[in-house]
Amino acid sequence: MIDVQELRKQYGDLVAVDGLTFSAPAGSIFGLLGPNGAGKSTAIGCLSGLLTPTSGRVAVLGHDVVRDSLAAKQQLGIVPQELALYEDLSAKDNLAYWGAAYGMSGETLKKRVLDVLDRIGLADRAKEPVKKYSGGMKRRLNFGCGIVHRPKVLLLDEPTVGVDPQSRVKLLELVREETRNGTCVLYTTHYMEEAQDLCDRLAIIDHGKLLAIGTLAELRKLIGEKDIVRLSGQFNTEAARKALASIDGVEVVSAEQTTLLLAVEGATRKLPALLAAIDGPAGDVQETSLSQPSLESLFIKLTGRALRE
Repeated sequence: MIDVQELRKQYGDLVAVDGLTFSAPAGSIFGLLGPNGAGKSTAIGCLSGLLTPTSGRVAVLGHDVVRDSLAAKQQLGIVPQELALYEDLSAKDNLAYWGAAYGMSGETLKKRVLDVLDRIGLADRAKEPVKKYSGGMKRRLNFGCGIVHRPKVLLLDEPTVGVDPQSRVKLLELVREETRNGTCVLYTTHYMEEAQDLCDRLAIIDHGKLLAIGTLAELRKLIGEKDIVRLSGQFNTEAARKALASIDGVEVVSAEQTTLLLAVEGATRKLPALLAAIDGPAGDVQETSLSQPSLESLFIKLTGRALRE
């Protein structure tokens, strides 16, 4: 249902998305993971038709988003990170507005609005102005506005950011309901646990480039048996790299003046040797942390950053 081929978006000298390629079928959730500035929102903008790609092709249900934009957009539902709500209107009126914008009317629209209100848990607050809602309620309504017209492809850009745990659980269940109904979902998130629980396939991107793609099981195979060790303090990066090169099974993921990120086989056993190698001209270690092999550690290994940084 979604087909992206060699997508590139450039602003002057800045390449926000660089050769991104992936596809996602009906009834699936495809996760797009990356740190801030990785190109996720730009990719969503190109998929939704809000941005015109510099090159490459984006298709929704076979409709080219640039050449056949109207047909493509009619199949799309978008839940942006920034709330797309009219705060002086009620939840019912917000849903009716967005439904009408996609061509719904009459009894069909009225019934669909009531159905969505019930699904998002706001039926009892349907006539209140949105400005009286909590953050979690607004997020649920934001989601409802994205699905009111029954889209076949749903683009979700950080849909649970800043919500309470109860609203997060409700939103994730709403996402699963959509896929059970055959909707194709593209999901971006800062929460690794959400990606692991929800997504059938995942892509990790950074600086606009695709670094890894596959199912959770496939990505875990890329991790191998290496742990991620983070050393904080003050370092001479060149000297630290040379010192660590003498230790087998140690890979320097990134080296900065205040932080060293290392991928290490059997880190628990090798930690004393690591600290001894760094101590002295190479640097001063003030804090150490160790992460066991996981999707988070793969992300750190590929990007040099944690997902929420």
